[in-house]
Amino acid sequence: MRQYKWGILAPGKIANKFAEGLAVVPDAVRYAIGSRDKDRAKAFAEKYGYEKAYGSYEELAADPSVDIVYVATPHPWHEEAAILCMNHGKAVICEKPIAVNARQVERMAECARKNKVFLMEAMWTRFLPTLCKTRELLANGAIGNERLVCADFGFRTNVNPEGRLFALPYAGGSLLDVGIYNLSLCSMIYGKQPDQVQSRMTIGSTGVDEECPLLLSYKDGQSALLFSAIRLATAHEAKIIGETGRIELPDYWHATKIKLFNNDGAKEFDLPYEASGYQFEAIEVMRCLDEGLTESPLMPLDESLALIRTMDLIRKDNNLRFPCE
Repeated sequence: MRQYKWGILAPGKIANKFAEGLAVVPDAVRYAIGSRDKDRAKAFAEKYGYEKAYGSYEELAADPSVDIVYVATPHPWHEEAAILCMNHGKAVICEKPIAVNARQVERMAECARKNKVFLMEAMWTRFLPTLCKTRELLANGAIGNERLVCADFGFRTNVNPEGRLFALPYAGGSLLDVGIYNLSLCSMIYGKQPDQVQSRMTIGSTGVDEECPLLLSYKDGQSALLFSAIRLATAHEAKIIGETGRIELPDYWHATKIKLFNNDGAKEFDLPYEASGYQFEAIEVMRCLDEGLTESPLMPLDESLALIRTMDLIRKDNNLRFPCE
C-alpha cells in the first residue's frame, strides 16, 4: 500500500476518534486540518501531529497535496463539504450518516461519479475485526439461514437544546446518530432493506426523536427488532439468530468479542484492537484507492442511499422533518 496524505475537515469530537485511529495506520500521512477557526485547526494539528492547519474548508480542499479527506461536520453540512472536496479531486470518507436525506446522498453520489473520485460513508463499525469475523461466520453457514436480528443502542444524556443531539437545525435525535448503527447492521446481514417498517418515535421537547423502536419485516420472512435512544441507556447488544444457532455481539458497535452458539456447542472469539478502531475504515479507503476503486465493495454508495431512504421513511411516518430539508 502506498502512502496517502490525509486531511480532516472539521476537527470536532468525532474527528478526535478518527485521528486516534489514523495515527496507528503506517501508510497514512497525517497532513492537514481544515476548520473555520484557524486556532482550533492549529490546536488539533499540534495534538495529533499534522503538518498543515487551515482556517477554512476551502483551503483544505484546494491543497493539491491532500489525497483523502475525512469529513466530520454535523450531518446537515456533510453534502456541502463532501462535494467541495470531490470537486477538487479528493477522495472522501464522510462521517455517518453520510447525509440527512436521500436527495442529498443522490447529489453526493452523482458528484463522486462525475468526478471519478472515491466516496464512502464512514460506517466505522463495519470494518472492525469482530464484524469482519461475523460476516465470515455467516457466509460459512455457522448459524444457518439468518431469521432475526435484535440490536439496541441507547444512552442517556442531559437535554441541551443548543447541542448537536437535541437541536433540529443539527438534524439531531437518536435515529440518525445511533439508530443508523442498528439499521446498517441489518443491511449488512440481510443484504437488503426491509419491505415493511413499523416505528413509533418518542419526540422530545426540542422536536427530535429521543427514542426510536423499530420492527423491520422482510418478504422472505426475516425480521429485526431495533431500538435507539439518546435519553435511555441500553445494553448495546446485538443478536443474530439463525435456523441452527445464534451469534451474540456484546457492545456490538465497538465489539471485541463474538459469542457463537450452534449445534457444535458454544465458542467465543476475542478480537481486540488498538486505538479507537476508526483505523480500519481508513485502511479500507486506502486499499480501495490502491486497487483503483471509487467505491468500497463493503460499504457501497447504493447501500448508503438505500439506508438513508429507509431512515427517510421512518421520519416521514413520524412527521419528523429538519430545517435543512
